[in-house]
Amino acid sequence: MRLTFGVMVLIAATGLSACAKKGLRELDARRNSPDEFLVLPSNPLEAPASYASLPEPTPGGANLTDRDPSAEAVAALGGRVAPAGGVPSGDAALVAAASRHGVTQDIRPELAEADAKLRKRNAFLANIKLFRVDRYAEVYERDTLEPNALAGRYQRAGVPVPSAPPADD
Repeated sequence: MRLTFGVMVLIAATGLSACAKKGLRELDARRNSPDEFLVLPSNPLEAPASYASLPEPTPGGANLTDRDPSAEAVAALGGRVAPAGGVPSGDAALVAAASRHGVTQDIRPELAEADAKLRKRNAFLANIKLFRVDRYAEVYERDTLEPNALAGRYQRAGVPVPSAPPADD
């Protein structure tokens, strides 16, 4: 009787542990909830110095209270915000060096499609786990870089690399 009760408690505990929240590392795209990262709060309204200096309203155009997350991120990281649709003149050499072998214009949809294929290929029996595992690390393990090994490989090839923190042992 005690053994049966113990086995039942163990099965119930294992079953309940499978209900744990996985947070941002949940790779299953079948959820029906809104994407909270698409909501942008607007800037506070301000009275202009002169109403005559305001631009003409354009339907579907930008508003003075609209935020630009990319420009805000660049400014927060100490960069210079590019003029509309361009590259700051101080960054032109960097952009030219980074794109010297060509630029794929549709890289984002191409990578999204490749990532969807990878996740679909690795989704077989993905939800059947006896113990809690990190699915994100499991799926992208082959694409993860080992920084110290990579820096050592470049150093042995004669490429100057900045020093890195010591490897954890």
